Amino acid sequence: MRLSLDSSNLESALSPWAKRLRRHIDLPLLVRWHGSQGVRLGEFDTPRVTIDLKDATGVAALLTPSLDNLGRAYVEGHIDVTGSVQDVIDIAHGLAENGHHESHAGLLQRLFHRIVDAASHTRDQDREAIQYHYDVSNEFYAEWLDPAMVYSCAYFETGTETLAEAQRKKIDHILTKLRIEPGQTLLDIGCGWGALVLRAAEKFGARCVGITLSENQHRLACERVRAAGLQNQIEIRLQDYRDVKGSFDRISSVGMFEHVGLKNLPSYFRIIHDLLAPDGWALNHGITSTDPKNGETSHGGGRFIDRYVFPQGELPHIGTVLATMQQGGLEAIDAENLRRHYARTLECWSEAFEAKGQHLKSLVDEKHWRIWRMYLVGSQWAFENDEIALFQVLCRRKGQNAKSLPWSRGWMYGA
Repeated sequence: MRLSLDSSNLESALSPWAKRLRRHIDLPLLVRWHGSQGVRLGEFDTPRVTIDLKDATGVAALLTPSLDNLGRAYVEGHIDVTGSVQDVIDIAHGLAENGHHESHAGLLQRLFHRIVDAASHTRDQDREAIQYHYDVSNEFYAEWLDPAMVYSCAYFETGTETLAEAQRKKIDHILTKLRIEPGQTLLDIGCGWGALVLRAAEKFGARCVGITLSENQHRLACERVRAAGLQNQIEIRLQDYRDVKGSFDRISSVGMFEHVGLKNLPSYFRIIHDLLAPDGWALNHGITSTDPKNGETSHGGGRFIDRYVFPQGELPHIGTVLATMQQGGLEAIDAENLRRHYARTLECWSEAFEAKGQHLKSLVDEKHWRIWRMYLVGSQWAFENDEIALFQVLCRRKGQNAKSLPWSRGWMYGA
């Protein structure tokens, strides 16, 4: 139900609010509602961003402007926003940092989420969460990803690469780190639309198994394997990582462990240990929190992601990753932070999303379009500002002789 706005009452409420905020900030933001000229949050001739309040729920979000409140109001249609998406996210952070202080209720809400998370991540819950995010439609993702549809952080070796080039370099970077050789077996946990296993088979001669919980990804990945004529080298399975059996020379997990859950990390790494050949190598590529206590991003951004984008997603600090990896029986050999690379990747995705905006609206409803629009640019901001990071961690079974390790990291970079 939408609550109507009384223009005169709203003017008397928002004008003092705007005046108080202008003592601390100077934002090129105009806030309007029906029948008004609006209020300004800064000194400017032309606003870079305009917020149009549609109802009282939108007003409430503006007066308590956490990223979760503002994002929810936008997604649910309580406010409309005009301006470049980069300006919009900058303005949202400016409002959240200066106009909102986390209340006792907000702290209780975070504690509640931690309690719920501790009881989550059953097989059914994980499958539903993955399908919610990835089964929007293959055509939707194809419009703003690279042609290979790699939905994870790219690797910009020089910063001048196209997105397609950087994604191919990322896959080669992973496979080179793993020192994969012709004929070796590779398990790719969370294989997406199959780009990594296709590259591993074509360029490196590996025999691959890729697993996913997304029916859309499974279907298209199988089609791509058949089109490449690699059925004898690649098997794509619709399977939970906890149900995989066998032994593999190499294991990759790219953009998947964010869905595992903090409490499950030791058992997740133990499963990788058990599936890994005694002299095998594994690489985990995933998003991490920069909060040593594994907390969410600031100003409610994490709550927005959990609500609309990645249900049950949890981000560990890199310290937690390394500790739980050791608990799971694995020795970390190398850790590389690709935070800058993911910021650039998301910038590329967001630019493509904005350029294809009208067509994307024909593929999904308005709500989903708004969710992904804010999610992409919001995540870019978080990587740029050290709210979250991306680590590749190369590992093997612990307890092995040091003489089996290379002397340098030269092999990773083609030296």
